[in-house]
Amino acid sequence: MFSELAEKRRSVRVYGGQPVEAAKIDAIIEAALRSPTGGARRPWTFVVVTEKALLEKLSVAKPGGAAFVKDAPVGVVVCGDPSASGLWVEDCSIAAVTMQYAALSLGLGSRWAHMNGNNFNEGTTSTQYIAKLLGLPENLSVLCIIAIGYPGEEMVPYKKDELRFDKVSYNRFGQKKA
Repeated sequence: MFSELAEKRRSVRVYGGQPVEAAKIDAIIEAALRSPTGGARRPWTFVVVTEKALLEKLSVAKPGGAAFVKDAPVGVVVCGDPSASGLWVEDCSIAAVTMQYAALSLGLGSRWAHMNGNNFNEGTTSTQYIAKLLGLPENLSVLCIIAIGYPGEEMVPYKKDELRFDKVSYNRFGQKKA
């Protein structure tokens, strides 16, 4: 049931050493390919990375913000084509979150590393660095990397009283539930 998945989903910071089965990777990618998309444009492209050396290189694409990618057995680079849709960021974000819930449903954990708009170093963006590393065509921009693997730590769900229900209004901003 989806509400159980939503309750359990947490960002995995430590991954176990075991590899992810190919069938599980395929199921995660299929779920992403079934994601909602504006105008059925599907502006996304996914690059599934399982080579340890490439994962290590991807982990430095966002200085200080993607180091965990090197410890995951799988990294999915979520790319979008801005020329295919003005909603590429939204569509790729939906696909990325779909991957995270699909991974959880298969007993895996995940974590998002945002890349779009970040600088790798002075004069080079994270997208440019990753594009060169993975041989991406010029029309693609990198939104994020989803690290996926078996959790190496217990993932404790947020308690209901930790949720920010104060951020929810009904019918008008600031109006609380009757």
